[in-house]
Amino acid sequence: MADTDDTQPREPPQLKSTLSARLLLLTIAFVMYSEVLIYLPSIARFRVEWLQERVNAAYLATLAVRAAPDTAMNQELTDQLLTAAQALGVTVQRRSSSQTLMLKRGEPPDDPVIVDLRHGSVLDHAMDAMAALRPRDRVLLVIGEREEPETVQVDLLMSEKLLRAAMLDYSVRILSLSIAISVFTATLVYATLQALFVRPMRRIGANMVQFRQAPEDPARTIGPTERPDEIGMVQRELAQLQTEVRNALKQKNRLAALGTAVAKVNHDLRNILATADLVSTRLERSNDPEVRRIAPTLLGSIGRAIALCTRTLAYGRAEEPPPKPARFHLAGLVDDVAAAIALPPDGRIQWRNQVPPELTVSADREQMFRVLLNLGRNGVQALGEAGGEVAIRAERADGRVRIDVSDTGQGLPDAVRANLFQPFTGAGRGGGTGLGLAIARDLMHAHGGDIVLAASGPGGTVFRLSLPDREVTEEAAA
Repeated sequence: MADTDDTQPREPPQLKSTLSARLLLLTIAFVMYSEVLIYLPSIARFRVEWLQERVNAAYLATLAVRAAPDTAMNQELTDQLLTAAQALGVTVQRRSSSQTLMLKRGEPPDDPVIVDLRHGSVLDHAMDAMAALRPRDRVLLVIGEREEPETVQVDLLMSEKLLRAAMLDYSVRILSLSIAISVFTATLVYATLQALFVRPMRRIGANMVQFRQAPEDPARTIGPTERPDEIGMVQRELAQLQTEVRNALKQKNRLAALGTAVAKVNHDLRNILATADLVSTRLERSNDPEVRRIAPTLLGSIGRAIALCTRTLAYGRAEEPPPKPARFHLAGLVDDVAAAIALPPDGRIQWRNQVPPELTVSADREQMFRVLLNLGRNGVQALGEAGGEVAIRAERADGRVRIDVSDTGQGLPDAVRANLFQPFTGAGRGGGTGLGLAIARDLMHAHGGDIVLAASGPGGTVFRLSLPDREVTEEAAA
């Protein structure tokens, strides 16, 4: 199979496969369909008017007979009058008189088809019009009226062929006019679509292809537009998206460079921490009771620093080790976190461990320590010099263990909340990296749990952790 280059711009679609061409054909079809819908009442009205004209012409022919000196006209003149009226026979009868004037040519048929123009609905005339289009040789007896000083009834005998020929001619003219209107309308629609929709969408599509080839090039960003419609909105959103993608790529490149730099210093940093660990081990053998008391905390902090250095690199490689669950009392872990944070000795910040002593969880203790340490440090730093309270509460509810870590600080700014759990972008204080909350979220997800910002405002901030209550699961299994 031959390789294809997806970076090459694609050829524009053929005219017959474009949306504009399809709409052009659909417009023609819809206009023709509309013309068909109005054709029935139109042809019915044309039939009635045409027959009424024949009735009027026949009546005028009878007026010529009445004006002649001798009403006993010869057959040749009668035939000429009937031919001019396109009739086989005419009968005129006035209501105020019993006299009847009749012109005829030959013997009238025995069973003519009666067409009474004085009565009938639109539907009846439409059905009669459709029947008249059938190729049949019938004689019609058309009954009409003339409004003179007195009402005159005119009966007209004529061949249906004449009516059919006139109706077919009218239908051809209607069809030609409909085609002309539909083509003209469709052409206008097509030209309008080309100007307002197709060309702008092609420009947007071409820009997307160019941006895909070099997304970091600012010159590939689509230009601004003032269009207030949907296409203008799409173009503005595309420009915003391209800007965000370009910035994200730049940030990822910087993070890659940062990761390379961290990898270079990681070896030396761990050696320095290892030396500090050896020195701290010797402190444990000191005779000073105060030194012996704080030495375990110092050793634990240095050990966690070494592990954090290694795991920070693992985070960059998405290689965070899977949790190793074990059952432990959560209150004891919270006390260890308080000791590791090393609260100010002046007491301006209070640590409230409000976890029930009997509450146990099944999780990786070291990873949960990191999660609570990150949240606890954030709470202490949020209180600052003003001081306040950091509290940790926990309870079982709906098959899960819920842990709330709260502080009484001033809350998080709106700009921080938008990227709160994004590494290197969600820092809520100056000098922060935003990595702590991102790592905490990943660790909670690895346990099948989650971490969310439950509340934040002038009254303080609350982060809520949730873990599956494995004690309930174990009891159900037993």
